[in-house]
Amino acid sequence: MPPKVDIGEVLQGQVALVTGASSGIGAAVARELARAGAAVAVNYAGNPAGAQSVADAITAAGGRAIIVRADVSVEAEVTTMFSAVLDAFGRLDILVGNAGLQRDAPFVEMTLEAWERVMAVNLTGQFLCTRAAVRQFLAQEARPEVSSALGKIICISSVHDVIPWAGHVNYAASKGGLSLLVKSLAQEVAEKKIRVNAVSPGAIRTPINRAAWETPEAEAALLKLIPYERVGEPEDIGRAVVWLASDASDYITGATLYVDGGMTLYPEFREGG
Repeated sequence: MPPKVDIGEVLQGQVALVTGASSGIGAAVARELARAGAAVAVNYAGNPAGAQSVADAITAAGGRAIIVRADVSVEAEVTTMFSAVLDAFGRLDILVGNAGLQRDAPFVEMTLEAWERVMAVNLTGQFLCTRAAVRQFLAQEARPEVSSALGKIICISSVHDVIPWAGHVNYAASKGGLSLLVKSLAQEVAEKKIRVNAVSPGAIRTPINRAAWETPEAEAALLKLIPYERVGEPEDIGRAVVWLASDASDYITGATLYVDGGMTLYPEFREGG
């Protein structure tokens, strides 16, 4: 388990939108942002009960939260989602683009539908949401007493933006594309005082990869790929996002933070290659 950390209220007075926040990493990110003082819009596509549970936990702890449905790959739904956030909270300071999915198959068996659906959510969805966020940031007044940046965008990627992944070509390609979306957008909007960064998780204990850690045998095999010798928890990602959204990281933009216990260090080469 990750150590207990007091992150304080470093995001007090700010508003965050987290896409794909009804479970797993997105839910943990939403809870950690709220714990740091932000009001949070919890986005979901098909799990309203999960989103409501996240929002209820935030409000029970004294925070502010709403739930808002949208498929991030649909432009009209993204527009409606942002309008709902502004109606509820009046502004937006932080976007966390977490919505993503997998449609795995051997490459020769992968359908065009599987390719296009993964690209639509994982890459086009990031484009639509980040574009809407940048437009909103530019339309609202800066509040230097609350945040040094005009707005902060954190895209949740994956270690597979650099680690090839056979059998998951569509997913890896979407994350590789996201890496250059983040860098290129950061380059373009830095002069506007908008920061754009990514967090690339490694193996995190979430329902989507339950088979990889649920049994002692599976977890032992997984740990061979993790030099730090523990599976990550969703809160590990949530705390990294809070830091990137706070003024503690104000001089960082266009960066990807790998939260992976060393998975990207090519642990197979520890014995000399």
